[in-house]
Amino acid sequence: MALIHGGDIQGFIDEYGYAPLDFSSNISPLGLPATVSEAIAKSIAGVERYPDPLCRRLVGAIAAHDGVEANQVLCGNGSADIIFRLALALRPSRALLPAPTFAEYEEALGVVGCEVLHHQLDPAVGFQLDLGFIERIDSSVDAVFVCQPNNPTGTVTPRDLLLEIAARCAQVGARLIVDECFVGFLEGADALTLVPELPGHPELIILKAFTKVYAMPGLRLGYMLSADGELIEAVRRVGQPWSVSSVAQEAGIAALEVAGYEARGVEMVARERVFLREGLASLGIEALGEANFLFFKLDDGGALTGVMRERGILIRDCSNYAGLDAGFYRIAVRTHEENERFLATLESCLA
Repeated sequence: MALIHGGDIQGFIDEYGYAPLDFSSNISPLGLPATVSEAIAKSIAGVERYPDPLCRRLVGAIAAHDGVEANQVLCGNGSADIIFRLALALRPSRALLPAPTFAEYEEALGVVGCEVLHHQLDPAVGFQLDLGFIERIDSSVDAVFVCQPNNPTGTVTPRDLLLEIAARCAQVGARLIVDECFVGFLEGADALTLVPELPGHPELIILKAFTKVYAMPGLRLGYMLSADGELIEAVRRVGQPWSVSSVAQEAGIAALEVAGYEARGVEMVARERVFLREGLASLGIEALGEANFLFFKLDDGGALTGVMRERGILIRDCSNYAGLDAGFYRIAVRTHEENERFLATLESCLA
C-alpha cells in the first residue's frame, strides 16, 4: 500500500529494527501533556462500555474552549474522518483546491467522484494564496478548501483574504472548508482564526484537531465547527455512531483543561523555528513556514529523503503533492536537541 503521508514509524522499524527520529510528521514538540496521559490510563476502566456516540462532555468542553455553541460542534476520528464525511455528506461535483495543499482533501473528494480544480500557488511569491484564487470560484464550484496555514508550505493566508473567499463562496452557493488544524501553533492565532465568523457565514466549515497541538495522533481525535445545524446532522449520519472512542474523548477533555499548554507550544515552536531556519540558511537553504514545520527545495532530484532515512531521520518528501516535484521537502519543528541533531545530520549529507 502506498502511503501518502509522513509518520510511517512502523515501516522504518520493520526495515531497520529501531525507532527513527521523525521529522516527517508535525506534532507538538512539547509531547503529550502528563495530565492527558493520566486521563487516558484512568479511562481504560470504562472500555467495557460503548463510548457516548454524541461525545456530549467533549463537545461541551470544545464549545467552551472555542467560544461556540455545542450544536455547532461535531467530533470525529481525527480531522481526516471529518474530511471524508464532509465529502460524503456534501457530494460536491466540482471543488477548488490550492496546489500544493493537504492531500486528504483530494483523496476524500475522489471517493465521491468530484472533479478537482487546482489553483497553482506561485513559488516566486512564497506560495501565497492570491486574488486569482477567488476568481476561480464561480457557480460551477460546490466546495472550496483552504488550509490555514497551508500544508506543506506553512504560509499563512491573511484573514481579510479568507473573508473575501467566504463572501464569494456565499455568493455562488459554495461551501468553504477552512482547515485550522495548525492555527494553534501560530503567534497571534486569535486574530487569524475564522471561528468568530461562524454565526454570519453558514457556508463556512472549520476543521480542527487534537492531533498536532496536543501531540496525540495515535488517539485520532478531530472536529468540525459549523453554524449550519442541518449540515452537522448530515455529516453525523454518514459516519459510524462510535467513531470517537471513550479513551479519545477523555483525552480531549483533559487536554483542554491543561493550563498554558498551547501558549507554551507557540513559544517553543517560534523559538525553535527560528533556530532551524537559521541553521538551514547557514547551509544555503531558504525555508518557508510560520507554523511548526518548514518547507524547502533542493536541486537533488529527491535524494535527501533516502539519505536521511539511512541515518535514522524521517523527513517528508513532498513530491506527491499536487503542483510539486522531486526536491521539495517538509520538516517538523522539534525540540532543540533534536533540531541540532537534524541540522548536523543534514550538513553531513550535503557535504
